[in-house]
Amino acid sequence: MPTERETSRLDLRYLLLLAGVVAAVVVLWAASGALARTGGVSSSPGSSGESAAASGSPTPSPSGSPSPGSPTPSPSPTVITIGWVGDTTPGSMYGLAPDRGRALFGRLPTLLRKPDLMIANLEGTYSTPGPSKCAGSGGTCYAFQAPLTYAKALAWSGIDLVNMANNHSMDYLRRGYLQTQAALKKAGVAYAGPPNKIMIVKVRGVRVAVMGFSPYPWSAPLNDIPVAAALVRRAAKRADIVIVLMHAGAEGANQTHTPYGTQYFLGEDRGNVRAFAHAMVKAGADLVLGSGPHVVRGIERYRNRLIAYSLGNFAGWRNFALGGNLSLSGLLTVRITKTGHILGGRWLSLRLASPGVPTVDRAKRSLKLARSLSASDFARTWRLDSQGYFSAN
Repeated sequence: MPTERETSRLDLRYLLLLAGVVAAVVVLWAASGALARTGGVSSSPGSSGESAAASGSPTPSPSGSPSPGSPTPSPSPTVITIGWVGDTTPGSMYGLAPDRGRALFGRLPTLLRKPDLMIANLEGTYSTPGPSKCAGSGGTCYAFQAPLTYAKALAWSGIDLVNMANNHSMDYLRRGYLQTQAALKKAGVAYAGPPNKIMIVKVRGVRVAVMGFSPYPWSAPLNDIPVAAALVRRAAKRADIVIVLMHAGAEGANQTHTPYGTQYFLGEDRGNVRAFAHAMVKAGADLVLGSGPHVVRGIERYRNRLIAYSLGNFAGWRNFALGGNLSLSGLLTVRITKTGHILGGRWLSLRLASPGVPTVDRAKRSLKLARSLSASDFARTWRLDSQGYFSAN
């Protein structure tokens, strides 16, 4: 049997061993906590277009203190994500989406809520019954309208801002135009498009200016490029990032290519989309996002800025012709720094399922079309990989 002195030595060794184990556990716990604190943080945007947390992973702190005289590392620039989808009609004479308009977006809200600022082209009105532009019309005429309260479905879906610069904003005349703006404001959805309007939204501390242009007198002028460029230059002085939304180009299933020169449709001058987009970039636009042709078009890399000429139709309850190119759509997301440097993004393929609801297209048909059009139509483009991702390289 061990003596009393030997027993004391054993007890002392046991206590020292136990203390070592406890110390090791404490060190490991502290290290794991530090790693957790340096991990990525993300958040979905609120209905106002603002977001409080970072979307990218912050740069971990160095493990040791800098040596005397070494420069202090500069903080990483703020990165935000901009989302864009195409033509969206809230309702029409052909019916309204159920669930107060929410059914219009299918299962897409999960994806629409991810960007820090999600933008869509709104073709139609949120207004009360009344006279429309089609009153007394002898030809084909389409007027889109949904109840005032349906504007809340936009915010619910994750859409933060809409473009009102298009040919359907005045479907229910000036009364419906003003009612739509009031309904959007009440729902917490920002809007761009009226003449001389520079919409400024704050996104995680970044000031983002958004303007909408179309060939129509109730919007900023697409066909007066000098006036449009002056508005963009004003915006560039007030904001960190400048986004131009353009509703332009001829419509139809065969209008997938982006031509040179002016395009016409139904006798209307629908703009010289290349000349306009290039001029806006030269004036200070970081992103130019297009709609109008109702089909997918390519994306161009111009002066290291991004121009997306069309993402096709996005959502419309029994409003859009479906089939072939007319059913192809996309969700474009762009990661951009506070200084306007594009880091990358993704083109996610969508398709419209009857009665006009967007769904993810596992066959990636719109992506394949966008890749083909981008390569054939432009000298420089953002190269999309097989999953739709692209980077600044």
